[in-house]
Amino acid sequence: MSLATISAGSRVTMHFALKLSAEQEVDSTFGQEPATFTLGDGNLLPGFEEFLIGLTTGDRKTFDVPPEKGFGQPNPQNVQEIKRKDFPVDMPISPGLMVSFADAQGAELPGLISAVEGDWVTVDFNHPLAGKTLIFDVQILEVSDAD
Repeated sequence: MSLATISAGSRVTMHFALKLSAEQEVDSTFGQEPATFTLGDGNLLPGFEEFLIGLTTGDRKTFDVPPEKGFGQPNPQNVQEIKRKDFPVDMPISPGLMVSFADAQGAELPGLISAVEGDWVTVDFNHPLAGKTLIFDVQILEVSDAD
């Protein structure tokens, strides 16, 4: 029996760990339920998927995804100055606090408070992993054709 090779449309079950460095793990399925997805369904970063193409059941690989293929570079336009009075009175405003706003379409838009100066609060709406090289450790458990 030949092992199926990952290609566009493959259904893949795997374990993965996402790290920013050897010591700094962001997410992992190792020791938990594995992740199952269909390659190209839009649930994974395209820059991550391209590294999976050609792997087969049993493969274990580590690879780096540069920011351009991950969450992109931080956009200075995503850093906003917001008046302190626009926040709830009882909200403890401090750098490092994650806050959530509704965008024009009503979708949730998370931001990180990066500074508080007088009546102004600086909120960074860039993805927390923007500008970072992502290190993925993957173990392919099963590959099949998506039917």
